[in-house]
Amino acid sequence: MTAIPAPLPAAPAAIRARRRALTRRVLFRTAVGAVVLWSVAPFLWQLSTSFQRDRDLSSVTPHWLPVPGTLEHYRAVFTDYEFGKYMINSVIVTVTATAIGLLLAALATYALARLPVPGKGVVLAVVLGLSMFPQISIVVPLYLVLNTLGLLDTYTGLSSSYVGLALPLMIFVLYAHFRSLPTQLDEAAAIDGAGLLRTLRSVILPLALPGIAAAGMLGFITNWNEFMLALAFTSSPEHQTVPVGIAGFQSQYFVPWGDMAAASVVVTVPLVLIVMLFQRRIVAGITSGAVKE
Repeated sequence: MTAIPAPLPAAPAAIRARRRALTRRVLFRTAVGAVVLWSVAPFLWQLSTSFQRDRDLSSVTPHWLPVPGTLEHYRAVFTDYEFGKYMINSVIVTVTATAIGLLLAALATYALARLPVPGKGVVLAVVLGLSMFPQISIVVPLYLVLNTLGLLDTYTGLSSSYVGLALPLMIFVLYAHFRSLPTQLDEAAAIDGAGLLRTLRSVILPLALPGIAAAGMLGFITNWNEFMLALAFTSSPEHQTVPVGIAGFQSQYFVPWGDMAAASVVVTVPLVLIVMLFQRRIVAGITSGAVKE
């Protein structure tokens, strides 16, 4: 019988290549794990704090796990503070600002992306510049404007401020998506006798729903978490939002860390669930305009 030759050993170059590939995968996964841990750790710490007793929170040695745990802080959030009113205020202001912002962003983006607007590059640069302004630099001018118009400590004043805050982000998210749609759609709509607004409403917006969903979600999160403008423009619990309300939990001599942590968890969990449920739509909306077909 003919002997079967033994398999040749792998070349040293191939072995080194496999080792380098394995090393890169390990380093990449380690880096991703570190970033995820760095991002999730504050929320996990807040979650643990919300279940710990006050005596444990004030002890010298930190307790990593809420053992023994308590639900007293969650009860206090809804009974000792006007937290429900803060939640309603946040929903009203955030939903109103996000809806108006999406409408204005769709109109502006349609003009910049689909119409022959002169100087659109300058307009986009200005929008980008506005989005990079620190909030502290616009608080005083906006305060003076709202004070002149009599809109301080009102839903209208705060919502209008939030519209300007999230509008640049929405425009940039929608711009890439609108640009990726074929121009033949506009030409076909014009041949059928549709005007600009009819083309936007009946043709562009239905095809741009993933981008609109992503822009709306990002704008909603931005407005929901905003603190500085709400602190400057509202002065009564009837119009203050959740971030300002939580900051007002502390008194002159005591900081209720457990109550503040419980309130933070209550307002964060809905956002986390929404993002988890719609993460594919958000990612699709952001990346769909990356390549123009």
